[in-house]
Amino acid sequence: MHTKKKILIDGLALLSPFTGVAKYTYENAFRLARDNSDNYEWFYDYGFHSKNLIKSDTVQPGETRLKKLKQLIVSHPRIKACARDILSLLGRIASPRYDLYWQPNYIPKKIKTRKTVTTVHDFSFHVQPDWHPEERLHYYRKHFWHAASASDWIITGSHFTKQEIVEYMGYPEEKITVIYHAVDHTLYKVYEESELESTKKRWKLPDYFLFFVGSIEPRKNLKTLLQAYHQLPVDMKETYPLILAGFKGWENEEIMREIEKERAHIQYLGYVTDEEMAHLYNLATLFVYPSLYEGFGIPPLEAMACGTAVLSSHAASLPEACGDAALYVDPQSSRDIAEKIICLLQDAPERARLAERGIAHAEEFTWERAARAHMEVFQNLLGESV
Repeated sequence: MHTKKKILIDGLALLSPFTGVAKYTYENAFRLARDNSDNYEWFYDYGFHSKNLIKSDTVQPGETRLKKLKQLIVSHPRIKACARDILSLLGRIASPRYDLYWQPNYIPKKIKTRKTVTTVHDFSFHVQPDWHPEERLHYYRKHFWHAASASDWIITGSHFTKQEIVEYMGYPEEKITVIYHAVDHTLYKVYEESELESTKKRWKLPDYFLFFVGSIEPRKNLKTLLQAYHQLPVDMKETYPLILAGFKGWENEEIMREIEKERAHIQYLGYVTDEEMAHLYNLATLFVYPSLYEGFGIPPLEAMACGTAVLSSHAASLPEACGDAALYVDPQSSRDIAEKIICLLQDAPERARLAERGIAHAEEFTWERAARAHMEVFQNLLGESV
């Protein structure tokens, strides 16, 4: 009788709004189970182990309650710390044994498993600790270095971060696999104008606008973008308002004050659905992404897939992700950002060229390809042919 190998995927990120890590986890986990269930049995760790993969748009009562419970826990640092300790203890005591455990979010728990694979997305907590709340820093300092280093293999999203892993962790380079993140091309694509009308009306969007996506928190560098926007000519701001979308993160009081300075020209939408996000990318005149640090950077690729010209920071891994399909700025210079925004808004042919290159570039990044690469890592570790 054929016995299936058991693989556990940490799914706690799926209980949060679907920003970067949650999106990465779900897109890969869904395809891994869909395409590899003949020889493997898939489980997900939400604090308890389940065979059900939670989706971003789930409406099942039990899953909704789980999400609400996690939101309550993470809003109270002391409760959050206790919950982490309890989950770690349960992993050591109550966990069944697995053939492989994949932690897609930095810090593997002590699970009973033959092999452990960990994804390390970046080192922002180490290189820029002021970008993170103290509770998170304390947890990473206490657990990350030894837990991640004990992994049998590490996956990361860029060669930039791979070199950081070697430098900061002293981890063997030959045990690190770079797997680029990707775009869901069934969602992020060029839409007909008629398909965009409902989103445009719902948010009362203008015909032309600049667009930014990202959590409202320090490392996304929204403050410098706002300072750059203040420098644009008044008539340009009248024609091209700045639209912001993203989960409200932390330490955002100063950013919100900057937004208030120009409420007539800046609109903050907050967290929007994936479908609305795809429509917003389509409707935007120019997508601006001035992030100070990324382990990869999915939003610029999503914008490209939607046929929108991209103005990106040249920092960290973003040139690796965006290639020659974006115009780059110095994220530390509000003047450089302002000048290049003006340049692109005044040059429709160049925007069109960037948009065309962006569509072709984004096509190279698919979650199917990423999931297959993850499965190859798992099979190699389990000593199975690929």
